[in-house]
Amino acid sequence: MSVSSPTSFAKYLKVPFWAQILAGLVLGVLLGWLARSQDISWLVTTLEKVGDTFIGLLKLAVAPLVFFAILVSITNLRKVNNAARLASRTLLWFMITSLIAVAIGLVIGLVTNPGSGTGLTPADGARPEHTGSWIDFLTGIVPTDVITPFTDLNVLQIVFMAAVAGIAALQLGEKAQPILTLSESVLELLQKALWWVIRLAPLGTVGLIGKAIATYGWDLIGKYATFTADIYVGCAIVMFVVYPTLLATVAKASPLQFFKGAWPAIQLAFVSRSSVGTMPLTQKVTERLGVPKEYASFAVPFGATTKMDGCAAVYPAIAAIFVAQIFGIDLGVGDYLLIAFVSVVGSAATAGLTGATVMLTLTLSTLGLPMEGVGLLLAIDPILDMMRTATNVAGQALVPVIVSAREGLLDRKAYDEAHASPIDEPERKKQDAEPVPVAA
Repeated sequence: MSVSSPTSFAKYLKVPFWAQILAGLVLGVLLGWLARSQDISWLVTTLEKVGDTFIGLLKLAVAPLVFFAILVSITNLRKVNNAARLASRTLLWFMITSLIAVAIGLVIGLVTNPGSGTGLTPADGARPEHTGSWIDFLTGIVPTDVITPFTDLNVLQIVFMAAVAGIAALQLGEKAQPILTLSESVLELLQKALWWVIRLAPLGTVGLIGKAIATYGWDLIGKYATFTADIYVGCAIVMFVVYPTLLATVAKASPLQFFKGAWPAIQLAFVSRSSVGTMPLTQKVTERLGVPKEYASFAVPFGATTKMDGCAAVYPAIAAIFVAQIFGIDLGVGDYLLIAFVSVVGSAATAGLTGATVMLTLTLSTLGLPMEGVGLLLAIDPILDMMRTATNVAGQALVPVIVSAREGLLDRKAYDEAHASPIDEPERKKQDAEPVPVAA
């Protein structure tokens, strides 16, 4: 009898990645519904283990991946003419899109009143174990030692150390070349290992979605129906209205082609709920959309740790209004302006990991709202986080495309030919050492 498993596996790999994810999504929903309706405990446990293992594999590489990605991305700017200009334009568009996203979140929250009619009371809330404040945020950037940020997975401190190391390497010049060569090799090793994990995303989808359905069912969504709808609608407006408008008017590029090229990263973000875990794929699709590798290798890692239109703009805006209504606190114009300020300045607090609790506590503490309000949202958070992270990643791919288009760097032919599948491993070809020109 002939062995056909290699052939079967090869055929599986040729199935479009979006179709694999969709199949995992459907199977996860069915298994989750079956486990909950029939009270099959072993199936619930299996789904939980599969989902947790997938997320655990993603998180395993987060700390070293962030460090070496940021370090290498900063040093790669030496290959780009007018690097300071590119960096400043990237940050500017991060801020512009965040402002638009938080404004949309505020409007939706004010129109729908998500905290009304839920049946929830302040007694249903609970203070989180860890809360965010501006003092904690500012002082927490600088680590007290070089080990703890990696063991505690404090991404913000890891970013700080990587940035310092990258800038120092730029100052040292040729003397730092051995370290840069090692860093680039380690980064490629981590990305290749993480790529294997990304290929497991369809299986991870089954576990994560199945666990969510088996654990929460539809009852929880019903109680938070307005709030859940607000988050999904707000993120959808940002992703499918704001982003296409900016692409068409500012970048003069096809929105449909952007989503065709970026879709593999967006759907993986939806499942994994991790911008950092999705980062290698986000960088690949961004390069496939015609963004120069030297610039993409800076903009994408930078965005994966600081660019959070879903978690740090739409979500905290609506959540703050929700909490205020549950606790019977009226918010004024000044409060809404504070929400916008926190969303633009404090988005790095989310640091690309699953969940946005730190950002929410930072917003609530700034507004003087009760921290117990966080406890009202923890149960529903995994369901919300899928859409939030998908929006985050879409924005992280969008900004490099816009900046590249405006600076005359975008490869229009590559953009027009970008495709959604198959998902191939990142290219390992030696990059041209010539500086990337920037239009005046």
